Amino acid sequence: MSTSTTDRPTEPGGGYEGCALCAEPTSREQEWLLSYRDDEARDVASREALLTLANGYLGVRGADPEAVADGVHYPGTYVAGVYNRLSSAPHGRPREDESVVNLPNWLPLTFRIPGQPWFGAGYGTLAHQHLVLDLRRGVLLREAVVTDENGRRTTLRQQRLVSMASPHLAALRTELVPRNWSGPLEVRSTIDGRISNGNVAAFAGLSGQHLEQTESGERDAGEVAWLVARTVQSKLRIAQAARTTLRAEPDTRVWPRAVAEPGVVGREFLVEARPDLPVVVEKVVAVHTSRDRAISEPLLAARDTVSGAGSFVELLDAHTEAWKYLWRRFRIGTHDGPDGQLPINFHMFHVLQTLTGHTADLDVGVPARGLHGEGYRGHVFWDELFVFPLLSFRVPRLTRALLGYRHRRLDQARRLAGQHGRRGAMFPWQSGSDGREETPQWFFNPRSGRWMADNSRRQYHVNLAIGYNLWHYWQVTGDLDFLASYGAELLVEIARFWADLVEYDAADDRYDVRAVMGPDEFHDGYPDRPGQGIDNNSYVNVMVAWLLARAVEAHRLLGTEYCGELWDRLDLRDDELAEWDRISRRLRVSFLDNGLLAQFEGYERLSEFDWDHYRARYGELDRLDLILEAENDSCNRYQVAKQADVLMLFYLFTAEELTGLLDRLGYAFDPATIPPTVDFYLARTSHGSTLSRVAHSWVLSRTDRPRSWRLLRDALVHDLSNRGDSTGEGIHLGAMAASADILQRCYTGLEVRQDVLWLNPRLPTELRALDLDLHYRGQWLSVHIDHQEAVLRAVPCAANPIDVGWLGTTTHRLAAGQTLRLPIGRQPQQGENAAGPSVST
Repeated sequence: MSTSTTDRPTEPGGGYEGCALCAEPTSREQEWLLSYRDDEARDVASREALLTLANGYLGVRGADPEAVADGVHYPGTYVAGVYNRLSSAPHGRPREDESVVNLPNWLPLTFRIPGQPWFGAGYGTLAHQHLVLDLRRGVLLREAVVTDENGRRTTLRQQRLVSMASPHLAALRTELVPRNWSGPLEVRSTIDGRISNGNVAAFAGLSGQHLEQTESGERDAGEVAWLVARTVQSKLRIAQAARTTLRAEPDTRVWPRAVAEPGVVGREFLVEARPDLPVVVEKVVAVHTSRDRAISEPLLAARDTVSGAGSFVELLDAHTEAWKYLWRRFRIGTHDGPDGQLPINFHMFHVLQTLTGHTADLDVGVPARGLHGEGYRGHVFWDELFVFPLLSFRVPRLTRALLGYRHRRLDQARRLAGQHGRRGAMFPWQSGSDGREETPQWFFNPRSGRWMADNSRRQYHVNLAIGYNLWHYWQVTGDLDFLASYGAELLVEIARFWADLVEYDAADDRYDVRAVMGPDEFHDGYPDRPGQGIDNNSYVNVMVAWLLARAVEAHRLLGTEYCGELWDRLDLRDDELAEWDRISRRLRVSFLDNGLLAQFEGYERLSEFDWDHYRARYGELDRLDLILEAENDSCNRYQVAKQADVLMLFYLFTAEELTGLLDRLGYAFDPATIPPTVDFYLARTSHGSTLSRVAHSWVLSRTDRPRSWRLLRDALVHDLSNRGDSTGEGIHLGAMAASADILQRCYTGLEVRQDVLWLNPRLPTELRALDLDLHYRGQWLSVHIDHQEAVLRAVPCAANPIDVGWLGTTTHRLAAGQTLRLPIGRQPQQGENAAGPSVST
């Protein structure tokens, strides 16, 4: 992958003499290798986030093992769902924040010549360093050359994994090779419990000491060292047990000794090193917490797990096999060469290692920044709206499990609604351990040095995203048991909240939704009433109409025989259903004078913004809200947007679906207005969210495919190039999943309607073909689409036949073991028979 600086992903070949990682990989290998050579302090944090390894339970940032948190490097180890709450008073403002917790650092492994400082703490300099993330196997590789002031040169090679086969295990293999010297060598392997949260610069004034160490020790003649810590508020116990072994030449003596310092436990080795003969150190760690299932207690579990773990090679074999299976089910091939395929593989890799089958066994949601850092404090937002469609067509049981995170917090959402004087359930904009509202009320603007009110709590549309997600899951899977057991209850309580929130205007016979925020986020009110929300946001109102209709439909689908007990428990009566149906037909939608959908009521009265002037002054305007506040101005005054707002309707619904929704509301909507609507709002968008470019790429796909493709390519390299300088705080999981989903659903025209799997491909010219696998109604489908045809092969199995719709006009029955070929837009030449759809076995 070509870039101009050494701290960014680098081109293969042309590297350091003798470095195995610098060897020229094949074109096929390049699609799977993310490579960095040497260091530049400015981007180390983002590199560490991008090189994170995880397995859905455990995440470990790609910091060098000898590194400590020093303002440049930031080691981080996270377990999904481990949160803690602390109080702070930055600048005299009392606040309480819940955050994902940085756990004891199990990575530390370093070396030295006796009498010298340890490598990483003063000994030696890096003459060369090469890091490679092998996406296919989920392994981080490192090769470095360390020289000291006496000219001694040592080669350092490392392999690291976080086991996808055994979620509580991680491992590090280190090979030290003296090149031009011999003599005593000391190696040190430890667990460091002196850890606090400090990954996010904006949180520097907040309390970060989430852990207290409770005990440590060793067993098995010192081969296994262990440490137990506890979160200070949530009282979760975290145990780590590390097994370290050193192997040298058979006749080489090794002297081990225990390390027991305040907050640190481990092992040191003294060995007589010889030129060109490797000293190999294997470190295997087990991590357990008191949240784990099927354990007695964390320390006992960690010691048992590490004692039963195999060698590094055995762990690597099982781990590689697990990744092989994952890639077989999650592949998206573009036939676009390494430069095109690598970013796609990279995005899929981080989605796959954040949300896995191991995640399904946990009570966790979708962390917006993955298990890669402390951005957004590890909280759960609406980003799952962009993640679940990708998962539902691959591993639907994982989507179901993650939806369970919301259902288990339904009572908390009911309490939050009650606190606002509303019926039903109101899910918070930011959620953590127990589902209470975690959104801070203030945030600091470094441009002005002032605190700004954060009114994001008014983004009630997170409720609508939850409803959309569960309904989409039901459509893809036909999982009636889920709908009856969990989905319907969520729909009913969310519907109740919105039905109670709307205000009826008898004069117009319309319902209004007032004092909310839309997805835009730049507008938290009107110029004369900032912070009090806006009225009749088109995205919110249309989505409310859709959701109320789905709640009524769910009641009809499940009936009184199947779910009578549920309806009785919820006290759901016919008059309430009738009210929802009426509201869903009479919600107000605002339009601009030019006939386009208005972002919200009164939008046309806002001033136009001088984009050219501000770009000339500031360059990137992604955080326009901070820029204007520093000038004593506000986005509330202007026709601007941080990200897609009204255009999210075109992201979630086809033109036909949206036309039907607006027609049901009593508005004549012409789909021909969609392209000018997209142009109107896209010209007024700063792309201040990573979700912005993928949403706009989607909505442009049917009208301006070249522009759609360019925006997708921009989205694919956003984290890779650290645009916005925030990747070091964690990857942007929603944008990564959504970019892959553009290839999976958008360019293929994939959707489910009335129990039919529809395809309507529109590949950009730049995209030669797509290969992917889909899971639909128990059937695995291998799909190939190019500019001439689509080929669907149903894997032999016992699943029932499915109906496949084509180009919105015809349907075809496809049974397991059959292949369906569907031509795209080719007209037969004179004297030639038309090549129609065909099914073969």
